[in-house]
Amino acid sequence: MNGKNPTSIVIGVIGLGHIGLPTALGFAELGFTVLGADDNKSKTEAITSGDPTFHEEGLTELLQRNLSSGLFRVVPDIAEVVSRSQVIFVCVGTPQRDDGSADLAQVEAVTRAIAPLIDGYKLIVEKSTTPVRTAEQIKRTLQRYAIKSKAGNQPPAFDVAVNPEFLREGRAVYDFFHPDRIVLGVESDRARDMLVALYRPLFANNTSTEEEISRRIIITSLNTAEIIKHSANAFLSMKISFINLVADLCDATGADIAEVARGLGLDPRIGAQFLQAGLGFGGYCFPKDLRAFTRIGQEYGLDFALFEAVEKINNQRVDRLVDKVRQALWVVNGKTIGVLGLAFKPGTDDIREAPSLKVVRRLLDQGASLRLHDPEAMSNFRQTFPEDNPSLVYCVSPYEAATGAHALIVLTEWDQYRSLDMARVRELMELPVIVDGRNLYEPTTVRALGFDYHAMGRP
Repeated sequence: MNGKNPTSIVIGVIGLGHIGLPTALGFAELGFTVLGADDNKSKTEAITSGDPTFHEEGLTELLQRNLSSGLFRVVPDIAEVVSRSQVIFVCVGTPQRDDGSADLAQVEAVTRAIAPLIDGYKLIVEKSTTPVRTAEQIKRTLQRYAIKSKAGNQPPAFDVAVNPEFLREGRAVYDFFHPDRIVLGVESDRARDMLVALYRPLFANNTSTEEEISRRIIITSLNTAEIIKHSANAFLSMKISFINLVADLCDATGADIAEVARGLGLDPRIGAQFLQAGLGFGGYCFPKDLRAFTRIGQEYGLDFALFEAVEKINNQRVDRLVDKVRQALWVVNGKTIGVLGLAFKPGTDDIREAPSLKVVRRLLDQGASLRLHDPEAMSNFRQTFPEDNPSLVYCVSPYEAATGAHALIVLTEWDQYRSLDMARVRELMELPVIVDGRNLYEPTTVRALGFDYHAMGRP
């Protein structure tokens, strides 16, 4: 996908995590010179050696290719990023405080570090997911801490922009190169034109017309761009909790949530995406951003109880699954249970707020022995559940996880689990019981093979 750089713009990216690194490498692949910085030394050393430090499809190849070409380079500090870059993307973390609000300490620290280094025009782009009016605070902080230039004792020229990310973990590389929309919150024509110049190469190799490009690049204000990002995650979370609540009704009445979701999804006003009933949402973004958005509403005196209900429904999904395990086995204590999937979603090794963390803890507390498997996330999972626990076995394959198990539970919908030899799985198990937290299998098919199959909202 390497193309000729249409401008001389040099891009800086501060924060090389799940958003910053795919963003940096995406722009490098488009032909821009990109400088990356991160305050985690072990991370930057690994990235410099060609290891992205986390699993994301296609990311390792992208990293190694752009390190070799020289279009992407990790630099030792923010000072070099600021001095050499015209556009600086801030991609640092915004973790959750105890009250649900976003902790913006990293954003503020980076802003203060940038301010005295500004020499000539710079465009500072807020890429991290932040509460509305954060860009205003970034702008004020830059003005406060910028060293005034000698000419007229005026602060250096800069703009602040908001460019929220819509990269799905597990699909971040694909999503960068195939965006459904690009949101640019700007305050000046100069900022708008620079950012449009960065993203225009994404449309160079397809048949997009100027009208189509204009429709997909949304130019708006700083505050509006920030609200677009938070409200998008809140809406998708709401859609997931909605279908899971309906799945519980299907469980109670013998209806089939798969058919209900199909009937809903064919309505173009609703759409089929995010109508897959199961264990609910996890990961770093949805739970954190939903709580932060709820907190924002409260701070402005608004009743955001709708989103509190969304979170409550999501938190109850683990209870529903564990209840199904108990109903299937009667007594969990002393049973061996195979667990398929530990990552919060397929395509990533991320276990932050993954349902598996709660499920495994609950089953261990009830006296079960667990045989765990995940294609990518077991190394991360071991940091929370060390393998010296005699009740845990980390398995090299899903078949090993099924060996001797009284039940097999599915927590992540990895494609390789869809294609298992289920007859072999049945032979390996002590009892042919499956509790499917992701509705991965067709009930009639697995039951025909002799399994006692329990799904989420399927008869």
